[in-house]
Amino acid sequence: MREPYQPGPAQGAGIEKDGEKWTLVLVRDLRHPPERVWQALTDPTLLREWAPFDADRSMAVAGPVHLTTAGTPQPLVSETTVKRADPPRLLEYNWGGGDLRWELEPLETGTRLKLWHNIPRRFISWGAAGWHICFDVLDHLLAGAPIGRLVGPDAAKFGGWSRLCSEYGAQLGVEVPTWPPPGGAKS
Repeated sequence: MREPYQPGPAQGAGIEKDGEKWTLVLVRDLRHPPERVWQALTDPTLLREWAPFDADRSMAVAGPVHLTTAGTPQPLVSETTVKRADPPRLLEYNWGGGDLRWELEPLETGTRLKLWHNIPRRFISWGAAGWHICFDVLDHLLAGAPIGRLVGPDAAKFGGWSRLCSEYGAQLGVEVPTWPPPGGAKS
C-alpha cells in the first residue's frame, strides 16, 4: 500500500526554445549528497524505484543501454546510448526520442539537480508534472522513506498529476492537452 503523498506546487521549471525544438528544464534541490543522487540516476536497482523507465545495466559509464518504459500497458524498449557519464556531476543519454542531460551541483545542504529533456511541446506540461512526481519519489527514496514508483498511467490517475499539469502549463505558458490523448500520446 502506498504511503499518503501529495506533491507540492509546480516550481523550478523553464523552457529553452530553439525553433520547433523545445527543451524542458527542471531544477530541484535535494537534501542528499551528489554521490547518492548520482547512484540513483545510474543504478538499475534504484532506477526501478523512482524513474519512468528501467535500465538493463548501470548508466554510470558511456555505452549502449536498453531503457524500458515503466508502468505502461505495453512496455516500450528503447535501444540508446549513454553519451556522457562524468560521476557525480553529468549524465547524458537519449530516451524515447528525447535527449536528457542531468547536472548535479553540490550544495552545502545536498545537491542541485538540473534536468534538460527534449519533449514535444504539446506534452511539455505533462513531462514537467511527471518528472516533478518522479523527483518527489526519488527524494523520499534517498531519505530512506520510499513511497513507491508513480509513473505512466498510474501517475496520470493520481489526483496531484492533473493539478501539476495545470500549474506547469500556466507557469510555462503552454496549453495542457486532455487526458487520455486521442489515439495515444504522440507528438
